Amino acid sequence: MSRIDSFKCRKTLTVGAKKYVYYSLAAAEKNGLKGISALPYSMKVLLENLLRAEDGTTVTKADIEAVAKWLDDKGKAEKEIAFRPARVLMQDFTGVPAVVDLAAMRDAMKALGGNPQKINPLVPVDLVIDHSVIVDEFGSPKAFKKNVDLEYSRNGERYRFLKWGQQAFKNFRVVPPGTGICHQVNTEYLAQTVWTPRKR
Repeated sequence: MSRIDSFKCRKTLTVGAKKYVYYSLAAAEKNGLKGISALPYSMKVLLENLLRAEDGTTVTKADIEAVAKWLDDKGKAEKEIAFRPARVLMQDFTGVPAVVDLAAMRDAMKALGGNPQKINPLVPVDLVIDHSVIVDEFGSPKAFKKNVDLEYSRNGERYRFLKWGQQAFKNFRVVPPGTGICHQVNTEYLAQTVWTPRKR
């Protein structure tokens, strides 16, 4: 949660006995970010993320103002921002290499005398295996099971590695092949609407 609130938009919402902090774009607009209500929705999501993460170092007042200026420059300023997602959803085509990179970073940390347990995703990561299954069998009630079984037999080493990764890394889950495509699995099983800070 931000300690800096340059645009005086930090608000509290009480639901029952609980209080939640949020960052109001309407208040930010009144307090210096003129016209942001006209931003595309995706830009509003980025802007709220920066308001919430403003710390004066990784996210500055100028970073926040740069997103608001998109209304004028449509991104021509090419300002890089420090977006911090609440979670990451990956599919196997790109996700498996990312897990390999994390494992290599752990090896490097150990070789340098550090604690390899410090290498973990910073936010929750869900890896959905949805690109690997090949349709060898079709037109029968047993086709689905046979295709998933073939996938495990062809790529057993990969799944042993991913099982290790799920046990070794904090904040990392694997959804096995045959469950569905990542977008649908995300909507039906994984995603949540409201995120609150985790206690560390």
